[in-house]
Amino acid sequence: MLEEHDRIVLTEDLPPSFLKAGDVGTIVHVHGRGAAFEVEFLALDGDTAAVETVPAPKLRPVAVTDLTHARATERAG
Repeated sequence: MLEEHDRIVLTEDLPPSFLKAGDVGTIVHVHGRGAAFEVEFLALDGDTAAVETVPAPKLRPVAVTDLTHARATERAG
């Protein structure tokens, strides 16, 4: 089960946001016993790029075999 402060990976794009499958974030709040999660996504400079409420099926835990990948994007807001 995912918990606060866990790092996660998006498994699907989040339209209309700029977030894409494969983006990595950190859970900052658990909604409805794990039905959804408030997730903070950081740019590599440490600034918050987005905070989104994401349904559980669109997330997975970070795996030891995952690599970080950088991509340029326009930040929302």
